[in-house]
Amino acid sequence: MRLFVGLGNPGAKYANNRHNIGFMAVDEIARRHGFAPWRRRFQGATAEGALDHERVVLLRPATFMNDSGRAVQEAANFFKLAAGEITVFQDELELPAAKVRVKVGGGIAGHNGLRSVSSHIGNDYRRVRIGIGHPGIKELVHGHVLSDFAKDDRAWVEALLEAIADNAGLLATGRDSTFANKVHLAMQAKGFFDKDDGSAP
Repeated sequence: MRLFVGLGNPGAKYANNRHNIGFMAVDEIARRHGFAPWRRRFQGATAEGALDHERVVLLRPATFMNDSGRAVQEAANFFKLAAGEITVFQDELELPAAKVRVKVGGGIAGHNGLRSVSSHIGNDYRRVRIGIGHPGIKELVHGHVLSDFAKDDRAWVEALLEAIADNAGLLATGRDSTFANKVHLAMQAKGFFDKDDGSAP
């Protein structure tokens, strides 16, 4: 069994923020794989289903980003899951827009959602780092993450969420590098990356 956690802030005000792409990712997984309807529990909302024959519970904490760990810990305790069985989908400033990286453990790079999760369950969970790009100036970071994706971003955001959801079974069965490669190739095939260096056009 696996717990997939999307990080974000609850409420319509934040729904399309860059900071909420973790929520968007688990929403798309639920939609594309026919998960059961979302229901309130564990200080958030969960949806249950299967990916590649592995039982998966999706969790969207309703505690706001800075307290995400409380919901994650409650769900982990209920299902008796170790940190290694938990995958967190997060926005990543230090990655170019539309890039995805998967890693287990590591630093939190100032991400308040990860700080909260790590403080509650330790650091040995898997992170799916979803690139939202950096505004270039430190003072603009807060406004960047808490503002909506621009209209020009919609095409790559939708394509990336589809690629993540289509290949989520690879994460559920521990094939992290294959997942990352398949997502990259899907984005490249749709023209979002240059074939030479993998950067966004």
